[in-house]
Amino acid sequence: MFSGIIEEFATLVAIKKDRENIDFTLTCSFVDELKIDQSVAHNGVCLTVVRITPGNPEKEGEPATYTVTAMKETLDRTNLGLLRVGDKVNVERSMLMNGRLDGHIVQGHVDQTAKCIAMEDADGSTYFTFEYPENREMAKKGYFTVDKGSVTVNGVSLTVCNPTSCTFQVAIIPYTFEHTNFCDIRVGSVVNLEFDILGKYIARLQQL
Repeated sequence: MFSGIIEEFATLVAIKKDRENIDFTLTCSFVDELKIDQSVAHNGVCLTVVRITPGNPEKEGEPATYTVTAMKETLDRTNLGLLRVGDKVNVERSMLMNGRLDGHIVQGHVDQTAKCIAMEDADGSTYFTFEYPENREMAKKGYFTVDKGSVTVNGVSLTVCNPTSCTFQVAIIPYTFEHTNFCDIRVGSVVNLEFDILGKYIARLQQL
């Protein structure tokens, strides 16, 4: 379980295809604190650490790295398959049970992707508008946004404004812009969405 509060962005240093899977190797400041089998969210996708490679202090440019594996189902539903070496990836380790829930309850189970269709300056902050395919059946299952509700975009817990049946806006403050890969999002960029789990449960209860 995660909170949607990004710790930092990791840098993707290698991609290796293994049949229908892809191994992603990344580096970030907390590699030395990771353990095999640990869960880390990448652009909001919960992935398991499968390998850790220590850095070489004698060779500049060889930092410690870790590797995670994404299967075909994950690649089909998310933007991970679009990643390239050098890309910034939002990362968050699983939430500590004795910590504060500063964002909202995030499972790390991305529902689908969306596309950025507009960016608007808000006198210091930036409004991003995202669009996703309209699907009434999925909406009945809780795949929608509500005004002032929560949504996760590339793993970042955000508050929704101006939602429609297939679009919504989020306001990004300078700190979030600078410390997540929102700094690289442009019109046309594809992002990962995880809708609020509470909304999904309420929608399911209504069906029952």
